[in-house]
Amino acid sequence: MELEVQWWKGQLAGDIYQALRYKELKLPSYKGQSPQLSLRRYFADLIAIVSNRFRLCPTARHLAVYLLDLVMDRYDISVQQLHVVALSCLLLASKFEEREDRVPKLDTLNSLDCMSSMNLVLTKQSLLHMELLLLETFQWNLYLPTAAHFIEYYLSITVHESDLHGGWPVASLEKTGLYMAKYADYFLEVSLQDQVFLNYAPSLVAAACIASSRIVLRLSPTWPSRLQRLTVYTWDHLVACTERLLIAHDSDVKEANKQKHQQPSPQTSQTLFHVPGQVSTLPQYLPRSAQQFSQQTCQPAPGPTHGSASFMPHPNSLQTGVQSHSHLQPITHTHPAPLDAKVSIPFNRGYQVNTHFSCAAPCFER
Repeated sequence: MELEVQWWKGQLAGDIYQALRYKELKLPSYKGQSPQLSLRRYFADLIAIVSNRFRLCPTARHLAVYLLDLVMDRYDISVQQLHVVALSCLLLASKFEEREDRVPKLDTLNSLDCMSSMNLVLTKQSLLHMELLLLETFQWNLYLPTAAHFIEYYLSITVHESDLHGGWPVASLEKTGLYMAKYADYFLEVSLQDQVFLNYAPSLVAAACIASSRIVLRLSPTWPSRLQRLTVYTWDHLVACTERLLIAHDSDVKEANKQKHQQPSPQTSQTLFHVPGQVSTLPQYLPRSAQQFSQQTCQPAPGPTHGSASFMPHPNSLQTGVQSHSHLQPITHTHPAPLDAKVSIPFNRGYQVNTHFSCAAPCFER
């Protein structure tokens, strides 16, 4: 699936986009029934950190997290084994989405600081067995579109000379396009943090990321007709997902401002996109993979099954035949808990994004 050129700029862009939309209709169902669902954020962060260290493309990172979600949803996996599963998902996704020379090598992977902090050492044999098991689980089909596969196609027409910023014509289309891309990447990373976004189609999540970016940048109209024609989504389709993204963004802004006030000597930073009454700095809006993950090191996942001793996956712990799933027990929940009950972002119903919303949300007016 890795393309040598930017497909969204080519003559076949429309055909490729339609193929992705058709494929997303056949994506596996997600029930949110993993017993380790509380650790999902930790392992999603682990994948993001490692992928950032190797500078993997967003599509590889998003595919890896999606593969992990599906595996956790189907099997009851021990916390120790989840580390191997998460990294195997990342390796499979990178092999599918990246060029061969960009796929992480085992020696380099084991040499990462985050691996030593987790007392985790991977072996070639354990990774091969896990990759075979994962491929069998997905029936050797990794052509699974994510929001990251759609975002660039939408970004290609997101900013237009007819757009208004705060009621005035956009001063620089080039700069606005750069800011739009950064915000879209940020909201993409937000969508990775909570499994609730698996309730929406990937193309809709990508469209909501674009809509959220336009709201934060105060571009009007919020959802122009050109984007509606391209995505085939009306504003009503996007409201719920966009609202969740903006709530997460508002929480991040408050946390960034809180940390800024706690610093003894505030440092000057470059203004991102000036909005009257709003404190906006470049670092707080960078994608989490580029800012937060680069400064973060993985700590061992909490849980009684994860000890402090070093973890060496032994060949005997993984059956040589991929037919055996002794360490991955299928989940047999009769009535899985509803996915909405597991939303980690507080959903404030007092904060609404409605069809008449043409400027920045009140929570961004600071």
